[in-house]
This record gives sequence, C-alpha cells and structure tokens, in this order.
Amino acid sequence: MKAYVFPGQGAQFSGMGKDLYDKFPQAQVLFEQANDILGFSITEVMFNGSAEDLKKTEVTQPAIFLHSVILSRVLGDSFAPDMVAGHSLGEFSALVANNTLSFEEGLKLVSQRARAMQKACEAQQSTMAAVLGLEDAVVEEVCARVDGTVVAANYNCPGQLVISGEVAAVEAACEQLKEAGARRALILPVGGAFHSPLMEPAREELAQAITKAKFSEPSCPIYQNVTASAVTDIDAIRHNLIAQLTAPVRWTQSVRQMVADGATEFIEVGPGKVLQGLVKKIESGVAAESAQLPG
Repeated sequence: MKAYVFPGQGAQFSGMGKDLYDKFPQAQVLFEQANDILGFSITEVMFNGSAEDLKKTEVTQPAIFLHSVILSRVLGDSFAPDMVAGHSLGEFSALVANNTLSFEEGLKLVSQRARAMQKACEAQQSTMAAVLGLEDAVVEEVCARVDGTVVAANYNCPGQLVISGEVAAVEAACEQLKEAGARRALILPVGGAFHSPLMEPAREELAQAITKAKFSEPSCPIYQNVTASAVTDIDAIRHNLIAQLTAPVRWTQSVRQMVADGATEFIEVGPGKVLQGLVKKIESGVAAESAQLPG
C-alpha cells in the first residue's frame, strides 16, 4: 500500500516550484490562481525571493502547501494514495490530496493559519528546541518539572523530539535535558512556540475559519498529527485540525500506525527530503522516496 506524506515548515528553499511552473501548464494555472487568492505574488517570493524572505511564516506556509499540492496534481494518474499524512502544516496539503479540501479552500485556510500563528508569535516571546538522543518519556518528564510553559511538540523519530514554549522555560529545559544525557538540545531559529499552549489565540482564530470551510468525503484515510490514527469522518478531521495548533505532532506514532495498517511504500510530495529520512529512522524496513515528476 502506498502512503503519501507531505512536509511542513522548514522544507522551503529559494526557487521552489519554478520547475513545476515552467514545465506544466496545469501548474502555471494553479500558481496564478494562488497569487489571486492570496492577494500578492507568492510565485515571485518562491521563485526569486531570498531564504530570509521565505522564512516569514505568512509566506513559508502557503509556499510549502503550494509546492506539495501542485506537485501532487501534475503527477496525474500515477498519484493514487491508499493513505495520506502531513507533518504539521503538511496536514492541509494531505487533505487537499485526498479530496477533503479543495485547492482554494486549503490555500485560504493555510494563509489564515499562518497569519494567526504569526500574530500569536508576536504576542509572546517563545521558541522551540530540538532534543537528540533521549527517550521520549525522559524529555516529557523534564518538561513537566520545569517552571513555566514548555512541552513536547514534535515526535519526529526515535531519539529526535522538539520541545516548545516560553523562552526561559525552553532554555531551562535544554540545560536539564543535557544533564539527563541528551546528545544535543539546540534552540531552533523559529518565530514562536508552535504546537504548544501558547498557540491558543491562533487555535481560536483558526477554529472559526475551519468551522466555516467546506469539507468533503475523503478519498482515502488521513493519519492526523493529533491522534496518529486513520481518520475518514469529516467532523473528526475538523476537530483534529483545530486541535493540532496546540497539540503535539505525533509523527513517529503516525508512521508506525500506517505501517501497521499496511503501508509498504512512503512517497514524499513537496520540497525537501526530511520526511523520508524520518520514515526510514522510524521503520527501516519500508521504502521511502520523493515523488518523481512525469516526463
């Protein structure tokens, strides 16, 4: 069974999507549609912008979404997922890929999500840190005893967990995690504490948009970050999508569940190769590769 997976923030690069625009008329139409929907030329930033330009949350999220979704469209008939999943932002790409959301609806929600998250980041100084070489349970225990808000945010693969929260609390947790034997505990260059309680204002804002958006019956199950299990019920998909902003990304658990449910091949759709690397670390016995462009 084929599992198609979609990356999140951090996979962006200057020039992303230009090959799709130049080679496929269908991609050109969708990119131009995206410029109209967003009200600015995102193609200009994606194709010609600097790494710094692409790092702004309100640009990064739609850019990665567009690269993933448009790539899945130009794959044509060869794109036939038995199941889908996305890492954080990638969950929106996955929901367009399995026909739960339309291209337009997905892009509007991603843009609203990015703006809401940016606002929450500006309201309170916060950060994230990557922790390498510790058991998940040890990281969770350390976070629980640190003063202030700091939580496990991304379960990326065994021995790689990202924590998120208030700057002082994350810094204190990093020190304690190193003492507990972490190989590294490194503050990440991100705008704020994604997937933590500090994203509550953004969650409330996004909840309103998701409640109003049109969702359709999915063509295959999505394994959502919040539950790490197969979901096809529209109400459950909405609920999980809203909860995702303040809840952890259970990527390790999602991949394991997909394999348990029959996935033998993982295909990453979008910029970069981060997810296929994580998949191989989680389940070394499965095939994982990038989507291959036709022609």
